[in-house]
Amino acid sequence: MKKKRGLSPVIATVLLIAMVVVIGMIVFLWFRGMSQEAIMKFGENIELACNKINLEASFSDNNLVISNLGNIPISGMKVKIYDSEGNYESKVLSGFKQLDKGGVSESELIAGNDDKIILTPVLTGETKSGTKEYTCKNIEYEI
Repeated sequence: MKKKRGLSPVIATVLLIAMVVVIGMIVFLWFRGMSQEAIMKFGENIELACNKINLEASFSDNNLVISNLGNIPISGMKVKIYDSEGNYESKVLSGFKQLDKGGVSESELIAGNDDKIILTPVLTGETKSGTKEYTCKNIEYEI
């Protein structure tokens, strides 16, 4: 008769502890990835500051003029240029200077006069680890 042997209790315990630690790390990293560090602007969440942005923009002869009519300084601008077929090109507006309250920025932008231009403001806020840029994805200005 063969003598059946199983895992020793010590090896089984070590394997069980290792599996619990690995599963715990996976859950921890997953939760960590789900929550972002809050970016603050003027003591409030930067998403609330995005809702207070007030811009006016005009485009003609490859010249884009943006005026900040609100109280929130704008540190950058992302641009989507849609052609007549619905295709678009995304880029960060080069030559953009920070727009403080009442500020005006002029930039050269190569686009056709019948193209649709979408502007998305970028704000700079504070986190525990320093300053960070935040794109106001829910705020878009169409020209």
